[in-house]
Amino acid sequence: MAMNKEERKVEYVELIYDLIFVYLVSRNGALLHTVENGFLTWSASLTYLASTLAVLQIWYLSTLYINHYGDGSLREHLMLFLNMYLLYYMADGIRADWGPVYFRYNGAWALILLNMAASYYRMGSSEGIESVCRRHRNRYALTLVVEAVIVLASVPIYARTGIALAPWALVFGVASLLLTRDVERVMSVDFPHLAERVMLYIVFTFGEMILGITGYFDGGFTFASVYYSLMAFAIVAGLFSGYGHYYNHLMDPESKSTGSGYMLLHIVMVLALNNITAALEFMQEPEMRLIPKTVFLAASMLVYYLCLLGTQRYAKFRVENKRRFYLRFAVSFAVYCALTAIFYSWPMVSIALTVAFIYLQLYLLHFGAKAQDK
Repeated sequence: MAMNKEERKVEYVELIYDLIFVYLVSRNGALLHTVENGFLTWSASLTYLASTLAVLQIWYLSTLYINHYGDGSLREHLMLFLNMYLLYYMADGIRADWGPVYFRYNGAWALILLNMAASYYRMGSSEGIESVCRRHRNRYALTLVVEAVIVLASVPIYARTGIALAPWALVFGVASLLLTRDVERVMSVDFPHLAERVMLYIVFTFGEMILGITGYFDGGFTFASVYYSLMAFAIVAGLFSGYGHYYNHLMDPESKSTGSGYMLLHIVMVLALNNITAALEFMQEPEMRLIPKTVFLAASMLVYYLCLLGTQRYAKFRVENKRRFYLRFAVSFAVYCALTAIFYSWPMVSIALTVAFIYLQLYLLHFGAKAQDK
């Protein structure tokens, strides 16, 4: 039985809560600036990925909790503010060298998981709720408790062996969520509230991207500084316009969904946008070689657009010819990669090609959809 609820509005406390996640993900991005011999180091890159996914999983679970069961009560607000306080400790523990801060980071992470587990359990033990809702809440509570136990157990293991087992908590969490899909299928969300919440997170992420390109405006008033700053700003504006066009004109606010697929697409999208921000910052770092800079930017762009195209299943407009639409994207991306490979040693040309590719996708997105009943 699907849950029928009145449409929720995103509250101010939710916006403040999301801002701390944007801050954490941007702090994680600093790990990508660990460069050796002109390339990113594997250890820093894997730490960045694991740390970012840990933060985004917390955001994912707390967002679904508020959407399903949020009532704006004092208890709910205290849960969110406690998580925010603990997230600051996680942010302070984001280092390439885990040694001195491993306990602090994982202790805060485990307490956040237990805090959310307690919130789910309290709701699951309430009287008068449907059995499917109780089953859903209790499964999430159990998953969070087991994750917290794994995270806490990893602390003494790391102290004795130097092996970080905390990322396995993420593996368990993802596997457990996949096993709960049979319950989630009957737990439809308030999709307008969820879509607005996710959209605002994406907007905050673009805000971080704007801050990330401020370095392009340094160097005085020269042709090079004006050119690169203009191109960097055009990249951010084009990417944002693509998402904005989808959200304002294509998304179906009446979509019926469990919300999990929609959020997972956006979690990967947030990761891709932060990678694009890092890639744009790399362009100003002479110690990093041109080839990894270019490849990292192109790969991040591909992931972003694949996520954006993946949201078509939640659109109120169908693509007129889906196969042709996706073929155009594939061909344009292949041409972009080929031209970028040819001109990778001419940064002015490479960044102009990136701008041209982004605005071509915006054109295809704007004119590639046709109003049609689903």
